[in-house]
Amino acid sequence: MRLHTTTWGSGDRTALLVHGLMADHRTWRRVGPALAERGYRVIAVDLRGHGASGRASGAERYRPDDYADDLVESLPAGPELVVGHSLGALALARAVERLKPSRAVYSDPAWHLGSGPCGYRAGLFVRGKTMTRDQIKGFNPHWPDEDVDAEMASVRDWDERTAYALEEFRGVDMWPAGAAVPSLVTLADPSLLVPPGAARMLADRGFVLRTVAGAGHTVHRDDFDGFMSALDGWI
Repeated sequence: MRLHTTTWGSGDRTALLVHGLMADHRTWRRVGPALAERGYRVIAVDLRGHGASGRASGAERYRPDDYADDLVESLPAGPELVVGHSLGALALARAVERLKPSRAVYSDPAWHLGSGPCGYRAGLFVRGKTMTRDQIKGFNPHWPDEDVDAEMASVRDWDERTAYALEEFRGVDMWPAGAAVPSLVTLADPSLLVPPGAARMLADRGFVLRTVAGAGHTVHRDDFDGFMSALDGWI
């Protein structure tokens, strides 16, 4: 599926941005321009089922490999930088060898969806469809008002079948076997998706890990300055 894209800047270097579940290109409203100011042509996608991109014919077509194939079909190969958040990081890891970036950044990646009582539950995400602005702000107290507004708009445009399709991957080992290219993992503090043992495993597999102190899962929105600082040496 060819994906809808949004572009900032016209630099000689290319950066690709891939959002997480329920979001779309609007989640990068500060990151995209910031990278453009650093000389990148920045391209952000809307994954299938999100934003202005198409919807799949059935929930079975919302799987990690489908998202990865879409990235390869829709984005230029050989960029200097790719950044994926959460579900976007999962898709990106499965596409990275075909996209052939110089460097990759995975932000609080969803490489393992827990299967226990506190594990992944699609219904918790789907409830976002009915959340009020005040509720979203309450869950994300550090977000600027513009991000709260963008979240509300993104969730309205989101196909909740994407959440249900991920249920079959609860408890499945989706950790990358290694860093296919120089790769940074930025983590929330604490990260519920990458606990300390998993972080050590990723370090052993060649990933560089940096934690953004005090940030929640959507690191780039919770602490934009901290997220950009974590990218020092990578952008």
